[in-house]
Amino acid sequence: MTEATKLLTALPPPQRARLMELAQEVSFPEDARIFDADGTADRFWVIRSGAVSLVQEVTPQRRVTVASLGAGDLLGWSWLFPPYQWDFGAEAFSPVRAHEFEARQVLALCEEDPALGMSLVRVVAEILAHRLELTRGRLMEAYALHRRL
Repeated sequence: MTEATKLLTALPPPQRARLMELAQEVSFPEDARIFDADGTADRFWVIRSGAVSLVQEVTPQRRVTVASLGAGDLLGWSWLFPPYQWDFGAEAFSPVRAHEFEARQVLALCEEDPALGMSLVRVVAEILAHRLELTRGRLMEAYALHRRL
């Protein structure tokens, strides 16, 4: 796997066109909470412009940014897996424009078109694998730094 996979460009053009028929244009102002950890994951976004921070609440007063997402990136994958709840929170780091997809509609399309469904799941899995790899690297760096102190 190379650089971060972009959901829309990774899908074959006919499948991408079918998926895009379900897209709604949305925007979020800077500092907007897009979703909170443990909330219902019933949609996802592909960022068109701007930046989004994925955050983990460590304490009620402290949140840690675990990833930063930008143009072309998938925001949200928990809609694919039970219990359909967000693992992290998401905040707009800058004004954000995005394509929003309702999970129910996308899942119905995947049932109707199994080839599209398989392509979508493969691309999301590749994105997740890449993000896990990045997170692992960050954790290893933090651990190494901690051991030196």
